[in-house]
Amino acid sequence: MSSSHSIIQLPILETETIDTARTYNDLCYDLSSLQDLACRGAWRSILDKVSQARTRSLLSKPHEHLVYLSYNVIALTKLRRFSEAINELDLVEKGLDIYRYETYPHHYPNRKGSMAPFVLRWLHAELPSRLGKRQETLDRFYVLLQFIKEKLSRNLTNESRKVWRKRKCLVINSIISHHLSYKEYGVCLNLIKDLLNNYESSDDNYSGGKAVLMSKLGYIQMQFGDLKGAKETFRVIEEIVKEEGTGEKIEMKNLVNRNKALMFMVEKDYVSAVREYQECIDRDGSDMIAINNKALCLMYMRDLSDSIKVMENALERIPTSALNETFVVNLCSMYELAYINHSDIKKTLGSWIARVAPDDFDTSCTRI
Repeated sequence: MSSSHSIIQLPILETETIDTARTYNDLCYDLSSLQDLACRGAWRSILDKVSQARTRSLLSKPHEHLVYLSYNVIALTKLRRFSEAINELDLVEKGLDIYRYETYPHHYPNRKGSMAPFVLRWLHAELPSRLGKRQETLDRFYVLLQFIKEKLSRNLTNESRKVWRKRKCLVINSIISHHLSYKEYGVCLNLIKDLLNNYESSDDNYSGGKAVLMSKLGYIQMQFGDLKGAKETFRVIEEIVKEEGTGEKIEMKNLVNRNKALMFMVEKDYVSAVREYQECIDRDGSDMIAINNKALCLMYMRDLSDSIKVMENALERIPTSALNETFVVNLCSMYELAYINHSDIKKTLGSWIARVAPDDFDTSCTRI
């Protein structure tokens, strides 16, 4: 289940060394406030804060202007103001590699490298697709991927190498998402297998990360009908989780159960799928994929009353996690099937959403 208001990766400075002892505000003027607003989904407040900082000339260093620009573009993107986001990004697009620490020695003595937040490069690639220019987005992501590979070919510190490997994984997953939306499964499989073949034991959470990546491989196999291959992939994942010590982690146990449940759903064995999803929920009451899919299975079993209870209970218990458009669309579909007066019920839900939802929540998903 996807969430359209999950937080886009926030700006990261492209430094060759990473100082984890410094606070957000040491890195940039009032950065902790921007970070807090972003985590709360207060994107309009971010736009106001950036505007005020620029108007009052509160940003004294070049990298601060770039960081505030990053948050501004993220906020515009979250609010689906894509043309404005692109126009804002155009201000620095051609000069991203000009912003280097050594260009401003009076501000950054003894520092080298780009000060451009990586998120600007990611947004530069992603934004054209939001205006229907899919091929331009793919072209830019492949250029960005090559840029990252060139970085990784250099003699980096272990910490920098880990950061750039994570960025490589982010970009490849973005490319896979775009190919997957057009059912280009062959390309997706090659990209996933390339990631798996280049997975390093030094990567953080090695076995857990590999299991998650292999699960994506299994999902792609399922989408183009290779159920036998998907089942074998999920079996290997279960072995990895058991053998490599990740089995005690709740998220890994739940991953195994969710994979089993998916196979049961494909086979239309909804009773067994509900059992697997319930195991996930018993371990982690905020596992939204399990909650959503359990409710769908109950609906397929024609138990609309219980499916609605499952979803309403989640909204009451964990509104921050449960409140995403996919979840609400599914709940509203159930209301439409179950109740004659579904319009009134959906209006009540819409009023509650208006009070608690983040700025970027798309209220049209209630279909009032």
